[in-house]
Amino acid sequence: MKKLLTVMTMAVLTAGTLLLPAQSVTPAAHALQISNSERELPFKAKHAYSTISQLSEAIGPRIAGTAAEKKSALLIASSLRKLKLDVKVQRFGIPDRLEGTLSSAGRDILLQAASGSASTEEQGLTAPLYNAGLGNQKDFTADVKGKIALISRGDLTYYEKAKNAEAAGAKAVIIYNNKESLVPMTPNLSGNKVGIPVVGIKKEDGEALTQQKEATLKLKAFTNQTSQNIIGIKKPKNIKHPDIVYMTAHYDSVPFSPGANDNGSGTSVMLEMARVLKSVPSDKEIRFIAFGAEELGLLGSSHYVDHLSEKELKRSEVNFNLDMVGTSWEKASELYVNTLDGQSNYVWESSHTAAEKIGFDSLSLTQGGSSDHVPFHEAGIDSANFIWGDPETEEVEPWYHTPEDSIEHISKERLQQAGDLVTAAVYEAVKKEKKPKTIKKQMKAKASDIFEDIK
Repeated sequence: MKKLLTVMTMAVLTAGTLLLPAQSVTPAAHALQISNSERELPFKAKHAYSTISQLSEAIGPRIAGTAAEKKSALLIASSLRKLKLDVKVQRFGIPDRLEGTLSSAGRDILLQAASGSASTEEQGLTAPLYNAGLGNQKDFTADVKGKIALISRGDLTYYEKAKNAEAAGAKAVIIYNNKESLVPMTPNLSGNKVGIPVVGIKKEDGEALTQQKEATLKLKAFTNQTSQNIIGIKKPKNIKHPDIVYMTAHYDSVPFSPGANDNGSGTSVMLEMARVLKSVPSDKEIRFIAFGAEELGLLGSSHYVDHLSEKELKRSEVNFNLDMVGTSWEKASELYVNTLDGQSNYVWESSHTAAEKIGFDSLSLTQGGSSDHVPFHEAGIDSANFIWGDPETEEVEPWYHTPEDSIEHISKERLQQAGDLVTAAVYEAVKKEKKPKTIKKQMKAKASDIFEDIK
C-alpha cells in the first residue's frame, strides 16, 4: 500500500491556470521572480493532448532506431525550436535488432524476435512445421531436420528449447505463449546466441499453427542503428555557470504499442511545460530532454548522463522525470513521486510544497526505478519519476505495453493535474534561494556535450 499524503489547499486551480500565491514570491527569491501581473503559469492539457495524438496516432509505435522514432524526434525538436530554446541533438548507438514477418495459410502473424537469434536469408525461409511440444530433447525426432520447430512455452528456458531444436536439425524455432496476451511474447535467450532464427508469437497464433503444414519466416538484422536525445535549453541571462534543472521524458515505445500513455503523455506534458516556463525569469538553466531508447534499457538517459562533463555534473541540481502521466484508468488515482531509494529528496520536497499550494491531495512518495531518473540518481543528482498508479495494487494501467495504449485511454484531467503539479514543483525548485548541495559521486566524464544538428 502506498503512503498517502494529505495536503492543504493554499492556491486556486482554475481553468487550467496555476495561480501561485503572491507571498511565495519575494524580492529575496533567488532563482525565479514573477511580478503580480505574471503570476499565472497556464499549463494547458489540450496542448499536451494534441501532441499525444500526433505521436500515437499520426506516427504510432516509436521503436528505437526506426524511422518512426526519428520522425518523433523531428517533431519534438521542431516544437522546442518554436519556443526559441537552444535545441541540440545527441545521437548514440543502440544494440542490433531483428525485424521480420511470419505467415502461414495466407495469414500474417505478429512476432517478436529473440535477441541473440540468427536472421534468415534475404528471401526468407519457407519450410514444413514440426510440432515439438515443450521442446524437450525427447520431443524431437529425425523428422525435424530442415523444418521449423513449433514449441510451446513452459518447463524449459527459451534458450534450452532453441538449443534442443538446433541440435536436432531444425531450421528455425517458433515459440508460442502458454497464456493469453495482447502482444507476441519475446523469447529471452538470457544473453546467449543460437545459430538459427528464434521468434515468439501469441498463444492463439501458435495453436492455429499446430493445424498448418508449413510457414514462411523472414527475419532481417538491422545493425549499426542509432537513436537520439533531443535537448531544449533555457539559459539564464548574464550568469556564467548556473545550476541546472532537468525536465525529462522518453518518447520511444515498445513494438505494436502506439505509446499514448507510455510515454507520449510524459513527452507531451514536458513540451507543454517548456511552453509555460520559457518566459519565466530564472537564474537557473533548465534543460528539457526527450530521451530515445528508454524501452531498450534506459539507453538514452544513460548515454546523456555518462557524457556530462565534470563541471556540468557539479552544476546539476535536480531531475524531474515524467513517465505515464495521462492514464484514464480510474483505479490509478495516486500520482507517485518515485525515488530510486524511496527516500525524500529535492524533487519530493518541491513537489510536496507545490501540492500544498495548489490543493493537490493525491501525491505519494514511493520507491521505484525502471525509468530515466535512474541514471541521474546514480550520478548523485536528486531525481524522481512521476507516474499515476493504483494505491491498492500498485499497478499502472491494464493497457501498459499493449496495442491498447492508445489516445482513447488518455485523460485530459489527469494530464492537467500532473502538469499543474510538476509545473508548480519546478517553480518551487527554481525559486529557492539556496538548496543544500547533494554530495555527488565522483564520476569521470567520458566526453563533454557531444551534440549535433538535426535536419
